[in-house]
Amino acid sequence: MTPADIEALIDAVPMPLITIGADARIEAINAPAAELFGRVGQGRHYSMQLRQPSVAQLIENALGPGHAGQARIRRVEGEGEQIFSVRATPLKGRVMLAFEDLSQTEAAQQIRRDFVANVSHELKTPLTALMGFIETLRGPARNDETARERFLAIMERETARMNRLVNDLLSLSRVEAVARQRPSDEVDVPRLLASALNALRPIAEEAGVEVVFDLPEDLPPVPGDADQLTQVFTNLIENALKYGASGKRIEVRVTREERVASLKGPALRCEVRDFGYGIDPIHIPRLTERFYRVDSHRSREMGGTGLGLAIAKHIIARHRGRFAIESKPGEGARFTVFLPVGAGQGG
Repeated sequence: MTPADIEALIDAVPMPLITIGADARIEAINAPAAELFGRVGQGRHYSMQLRQPSVAQLIENALGPGHAGQARIRRVEGEGEQIFSVRATPLKGRVMLAFEDLSQTEAAQQIRRDFVANVSHELKTPLTALMGFIETLRGPARNDETARERFLAIMERETARMNRLVNDLLSLSRVEAVARQRPSDEVDVPRLLASALNALRPIAEEAGVEVVFDLPEDLPPVPGDADQLTQVFTNLIENALKYGASGKRIEVRVTREERVASLKGPALRCEVRDFGYGIDPIHIPRLTERFYRVDSHRSREMGGTGLGLAIAKHIIARHRGRFAIESKPGEGARFTVFLPVGAGQGG
């Protein structure tokens, strides 16, 4: 097989491939490989193009003893980094290198590792506290009724925190499991918001927060999952009541927008706004990350798990909607959910 035949053959393969002849010169580079390395190396010694020592060793082993092999390389391009698995296959008088991009796989694995580490930390903290209190109740505080009642109250709070975390983890898992299944039931969004507000009324009254709402009854339904959207609205309103309580007022509104550019059509705009301390803009891009907290201590005191906004983001994405967060320190925060109006409801 001539170099021209090989080049024609590997050009039909969608993954990056490079062939190197017995003289250690690059014979052929297919289009995907050319996007990575360019074609300028064709006809030159491979070391002009492939400088990683591990790749050089693969090539030498394939051209010399005829051993196949595999290596892992990192390729830095600007501020980004790509990770490749490189497989060397000896052919008659030449070697073929195949490059498999592992970047997305590696990123997904890192996300899983971070997630497991965060869950372990979030569970270990209350468990450690519980173990400490149990030990104290069995020892020094065995006959101290006042201490026993105080410790039991703390243990109850920590247990409730773990229960909330487990429930949120299960909720996140359920949402991710149906992420590709777009809901089709018709949902009355103003009614869902009114129900969420009614359920959270005791929290508002206890915090002394005035709730201002505008929920028109003549808005069209949206295709959605009522339970999931209720979860989103409940989370956003509860956050506003807890973290924006210093402003003594929150606003909940629904309006119709004839065209939302990112959704290519009409949508309902659901807005929850508080007038509390606000959020530094530096935190906003990360607010929907799992376990990300602006103030970890305050969030835990408020009973937060660090998963609420991550769950909301996934639910809104499943509904093909959009989620926007705006805030400035001292001016409160505005959380907006855009939900596309279903086909036949645009007029």
